[in-house]
Amino acid sequence: MNIVFSDRANRIKASEIRELLKLTTRPEILSFAGGLPAAELFPLEALGKVAKEVMLEEGHVALQYSPTEGFQDLREMIIKQRLHKVGIEANLDEICITSGSQQALDFVGKMFINEGDSVFVESPTYLGALNAFLAYGPHYLEIPLKSDGLDLEVLENMLQNGHKGKFLYTIPDYQNPSGITLSLEKRKQLMALANKYDLIVVEDAPYAELVLTGDQLPPLKSMDPEGRVIYLGTYSKTFTPGLRIGWVVANKTLINKFVQIKQGSDLQTSSLDQRIAARYMKQYHLDDHIDMIKEVYRKRRDVMIETMKKHFHKDITFVESTGGLFTWVCLKEGLDTKKIMEEALAEHVAFVPGVSFFASRDQHHYMRLNYSCMPEDKIKTGMERLAKVLNRYYTE
Repeated sequence: MNIVFSDRANRIKASEIRELLKLTTRPEILSFAGGLPAAELFPLEALGKVAKEVMLEEGHVALQYSPTEGFQDLREMIIKQRLHKVGIEANLDEICITSGSQQALDFVGKMFINEGDSVFVESPTYLGALNAFLAYGPHYLEIPLKSDGLDLEVLENMLQNGHKGKFLYTIPDYQNPSGITLSLEKRKQLMALANKYDLIVVEDAPYAELVLTGDQLPPLKSMDPEGRVIYLGTYSKTFTPGLRIGWVVANKTLINKFVQIKQGSDLQTSSLDQRIAARYMKQYHLDDHIDMIKEVYRKRRDVMIETMKKHFHKDITFVESTGGLFTWVCLKEGLDTKKIMEEALAEHVAFVPGVSFFASRDQHHYMRLNYSCMPEDKIKTGMERLAKVLNRYYTE
């Protein structure tokens, strides 16, 4: 049979990270490649209790179709518990539930990108966003990251020189993959630039509440009187990814378009999952759960950083992230971490080569390490194994 895919379908490629994870499932491999929350910290008992209650008390509606924009109780809970506390004011008609924030990224691409349109992205940035947008044929304009976030001079020069990006995609807090956070001063400057040049900003905030050192910074959306920020939130990193619940906060015009797109995509996010999440949020304090996982992640991050400082060659640099799930390692130019990965697997340790996170795919000497889902003793062992591999390239 001759199968002829559309141009859009042919642009879609398998996630290199997902393919890589298949190689790391052997039990002897200590894998720091995933971006997963720690499964042993999921609130299984509480979720089992509320899931049973939902089925017994709300089963007929929980298993039925529901409004595309999402279960009202859940949206109210998100506004009250997650948005108001960080200074985001939103009404019910300014929030839409999505099947994880990954679905929202696809909707952003569908909503704004015509083939050949320019899109501003951080360099490096989240591979899942690059892949989600790629189907719509964008031309990526990469903005490098500095230690305090986006290089706004580069962005402003591009805007001044007439580059018309349909939007800027940014992860201001504990960025994936770099672990870098956009400073408060740069947040203000970025919003000033966006207002000056009429630029839509897509703010992806999956890690914003995973503060391990210091204070949580205000989101860009809280500095957005003009309504040009599209804010993406999720329970995946702070609660559980299996429920597939994310949300978009934006002005009414944009939310109406998100709802229309979602109607043609999946009609709605699971009614059952939404009601389970809403009931949990009513009966339990998610902030207490987040505090617990932050304490665990803080210890794991500290062990990773301390072991890297002790065993990595002095010329290997890395980001000492103040939150989130990742640290970002920079090797000397000329090295290729995809090739080094083969040696690392032979030493029973895995990471993600950094090239996948660059839209231009021209930076080969970086790697991403995850510290959230490995116990401290195995983190120490894994970093010692990785140091053994990396240090060979600095002693030859």
